[in-house]
Amino acid sequence: MSLPSIRSLSTSTSPPTSTSPFTPTIHPIFESSTGTWQYIVACPSTHRAAIIDPVLDYDRATQTVSPTTALALLEQVSRAGYTVEMILESHVHADHLTAAFFLQNRLARAQGGLRPPIGIGKRVEQVQRQFGRRYSIGDDEYVGVFDRLFDDNEIFAIGDLRGEVMHLPGHTPDHLGYKFGDDVFCGDSLFHPDIGTARCDFPGGSSEALFRSGRRLLALPGHVRIWTGHDYPPADGARPAVPWTSVAEHRAQNKHLMDGISQQDFVALRSARDASMAAPKLLHPSLQINIRAGRMPSPTDKGDRLLHLPMKGGDLV
Repeated sequence: MSLPSIRSLSTSTSPPTSTSPFTPTIHPIFESSTGTWQYIVACPSTHRAAIIDPVLDYDRATQTVSPTTALALLEQVSRAGYTVEMILESHVHADHLTAAFFLQNRLARAQGGLRPPIGIGKRVEQVQRQFGRRYSIGDDEYVGVFDRLFDDNEIFAIGDLRGEVMHLPGHTPDHLGYKFGDDVFCGDSLFHPDIGTARCDFPGGSSEALFRSGRRLLALPGHVRIWTGHDYPPADGARPAVPWTSVAEHRAQNKHLMDGISQQDFVALRSARDASMAAPKLLHPSLQINIRAGRMPSPTDKGDRLLHLPMKGGDLV
């Protein structure tokens, strides 16, 4: 498979390779324009794999969608000889477009018709209804688009790997983490310790809930690795290019959730931070595409695929 130039893409220099059939081999791929960590998580004994939180590229200036980042994921899958059994979303993202549907179709062709289901938390339906109404999207464009709606604490398999679903609300109400052995993919709940945690000011978000979710993660054994969904490295590049931090390090260093910070302290810190933050740059296209699991809007009779863009001051005459 030939790839276009990928200047914005980098990978961790040494992705963990498992020697145990019950510990995943992990390939992290960083998409720098949205600061997103995507993951390929593979069973070493069967070469069956899952893809977590994949990104579809969107150029705001030209309103162009392209699959450069997703093609890089497919290149890694092909190079490693994996069969992708599932595409996992941690939540409905508000800062990037998901590549889940694109990857599902490409993989079905590459895997002889084996079409990996797209999984997400069962509470996604309330998020879909909310944003479907906000953007005047018909039910037929988002109802039933996800193939698997996970229950809290549900167990599933990728090859011989045992996956566990962790409901981690706070950033969004549908938010999940995925645990494989001593590795947890926490989506947008925890970031690196010097950043802290995700914002809670989206509809359905809750700083109280995120505090409880964070405490659930930090109650895991100290050696467990927490793989984040985003990173915003400092301009000097001082932080190592790895997407995980141990539970013990978070307990000692996480600026929002380290040991000794109370729920009251956390809510005050998080609320002050959220009040100062601008909306994500790709908020409106992301939500409209992601409640569709990455499908594009239905075309008009002219062949255009349109998104809604809220305007302020629209009552001017």
